[in-house]
Amino acid sequence: MYTGDTIAAIATALSPAGINIIRISGEHAFQVTSSLFRSARGKDFDKIPSGTVNYGFIEYQGEVIDEVMMLKMAAPHTYTREDVTEIHTHGGILVTKKVLEAVLSSGARLAESGEFTKRAFLNGRIDLSQAEAVMDIIGSGSDIARRNSMKQLRGDLRAIIERIRESIILETAHIEAALDDPEHISLDGFTESLLPKIDSLLTELQKLVDSFDTGKIIKDGLNVVIAGRPNAGKSSLLNALLKEERAIVTSVAGTTRDTISESLDIGGLVLNLTDTAGIRESGDLVESIGIDRARKAAADAQLILYLIDSPLGITDEDRENIKSFKDKKIILIYNKDDLVGSKEGNSLPGDVGGSSEPVSLRISALTGDGVEALKSTIKNMFLSGSLVAGHDMIITNVRHAGHIRDAIRSLQLVLSGIENGVDEDLLSIDLMDAYKSLGMVTGEEYRDDLADKIFSTFCMGK
Repeated sequence: MYTGDTIAAIATALSPAGINIIRISGEHAFQVTSSLFRSARGKDFDKIPSGTVNYGFIEYQGEVIDEVMMLKMAAPHTYTREDVTEIHTHGGILVTKKVLEAVLSSGARLAESGEFTKRAFLNGRIDLSQAEAVMDIIGSGSDIARRNSMKQLRGDLRAIIERIRESIILETAHIEAALDDPEHISLDGFTESLLPKIDSLLTELQKLVDSFDTGKIIKDGLNVVIAGRPNAGKSSLLNALLKEERAIVTSVAGTTRDTISESLDIGGLVLNLTDTAGIRESGDLVESIGIDRARKAAADAQLILYLIDSPLGITDEDRENIKSFKDKKIILIYNKDDLVGSKEGNSLPGDVGGSSEPVSLRISALTGDGVEALKSTIKNMFLSGSLVAGHDMIITNVRHAGHIRDAIRSLQLVLSGIENGVDEDLLSIDLMDAYKSLGMVTGEEYRDDLADKIFSTFCMGK
């Protein structure tokens, strides 16, 4: 059990609110709290049962600071596995700070960023991947992101990693035992039996790594750029997607001179939308700067919504712009459908889109026709049904993906070693490298500087 100073911090956002919470954790949490808390019913602090909420007052140096509710929670059944108390004050900033100052003056010290969660990790209540999931839940921008982070916090990723590590260590232990006692433990046929086991582990680990691209989108959102020639209706589409007048819309070509960014949740997938200046050759200095920014935004995008002015049709300039985005996922949007009587031309002719024909849709940003179909198309392009339903474990953390890739490389060396007939003791080295890499995901193997870096990103009271 980790033991250190008794720590305290404001666990809620410090702003005028109904209630603010001060959390205290550590060996002397009860002693600190009992020196300040006066039960309205006259109860002695030591006789207050754990797991109860108690009404009373915070009194310091003879002054009643606030009327509060106090939660008393005894170790090990707490977030940190230490004795913990929470003082629920009135929501004023001044009174909350005054109570915290009294707590700090009574024997606690101010907690560092993420120190409560760090203690939960050090005391074995959660692993490192679960600790990181805490911040992912706080920062969730969509319900899919929240559900995936909750699975990680619940220990689903840890269960997968622990099972694979157990398989690896069993094989390594067999090798080591046979090397130590060759008379009683044989390695005959061992590599032949090891081969399919390593193949199976690699398949499972590769599935996790392959989920990372989707995981980043779930966690951070999908970067979407709305591009096209001037007056194709890009700003109108942004407004239609957001259902508000976010961008200025006029009949004058080149109205948008700079990028405009907004976020939108479409059924669990967050779109980081960027409206851009119309892409064309321009002698106007300000417009040219806007066009350069549009091209840069498109270069960084994961999806481009390219608008075509349906009444004008596809121009040579459109063709050139589309070709410049050939390495990107593109949805071609024939806008102003309300002005076109015929539905012909729904697909882009093959001579402008490259080797494969991009997805194309007809919409009217003005009337909203086709906008919901566009949202569904985007969602189907990037999220499978199982991901939406939350059935699969998805890697969203770049650190996890990196360590899993390291483990995959080590296990691939094991396969290569088996094929080349290397000695089993050399195979055990690569097996242990894979074992340690996976341990870095959960924190079974970790460095103090890594833990410090991870927890420093947390807020003060978490």
